[in-house]
Amino acid sequence: MAKKVDAINVTPLHDRVIVRPAKAEEKTAGGIIIPDTAKEKPQRGTVVAAGPGKKDEPVTVKVGDTVLYGKYAGTEISIEGDDLLIMRESDILAIV
Repeated sequence: MAKKVDAINVTPLHDRVIVRPAKAEEKTAGGIIIPDTAKEKPQRGTVVAAGPGKKDEPVTVKVGDTVLYGKYAGTEISIEGDDLLIMRESDILAIV
């Protein structure tokens, strides 16, 4: 059975995971404000929903996990006005 958050009525299939990206950094460590044009895509997010996995490989991440993923991983989707990413579990690099 797939795990999902009540607020989102979408269940990913197989080894897919839906991730809510973290907000982009507004300031550097030194206190310099970063303009919108120079902000980088976040590479960290929170798992919102996870599919059941493949036949012999269950999904190892669970809802609520904070994960790191590749810079260009996943497909951007919008569900109920919320910008999310859907990606394969193999695109996730680490659980933080």
